[in-house]
Amino acid sequence: MIDQINAILPQTQCRQCGFQGCRPYAEAIASGAADINQCPPGGNEGIIELSRLLGVSPKPLNPQFGRHKLKSVAFIIEKDCIGCVKCIAACPVDAILGAAKFMHTVIASECTGCELCVAPCPVDCIVMKPLPMDKDQPLAQAQKYARAQQAKRRYDARCLRKEKENLEKAGRAKRKIAELIKLKSESSQQ
Repeated sequence: MIDQINAILPQTQCRQCGFQGCRPYAEAIASGAADINQCPPGGNEGIIELSRLLGVSPKPLNPQFGRHKLKSVAFIIEKDCIGCVKCIAACPVDAILGAAKFMHTVIASECTGCELCVAPCPVDCIVMKPLPMDKDQPLAQAQKYARAQQAKRRYDARCLRKEKENLEKAGRAKRKIAELIKLKSESSQQ
């Protein structure tokens, strides 16, 4: 059931629902710890899909968690970017490229519009720009699902990378401690 709920969620990983991402929110819905109307990016359409899946009545989006907006993407005003990398660290789908002390840029096609990069920017050079909508051809359900699944793959890949980095960091720290203990032991034997 959790996978089915998660498949309905937009995979923005924005945390507006009060959880650390779409999967934890799906788990909370499945366990009854969260309601189906806490996802602003999913909007009424998402609430209706969740209500159908779970066999409950739909309800309006809870305004405590925000409001539904048109899909937007982050845009970095490059001339103002100082290369602090805070936005890169905040992006849950690795949609921002750059390096320390160098200008960053957003891969617009990969940005989920979560807005998590905006607040950490110390120079306010990140703005959210709405995506142009073709009024004659609204996004088909299959296209929305494909975009959400691509965002989920990027999020999962980032999580795996971060986990690997943390394990490597812990391994380095463990080796450093072992070296210090060995040096201390050797110096006390002399």
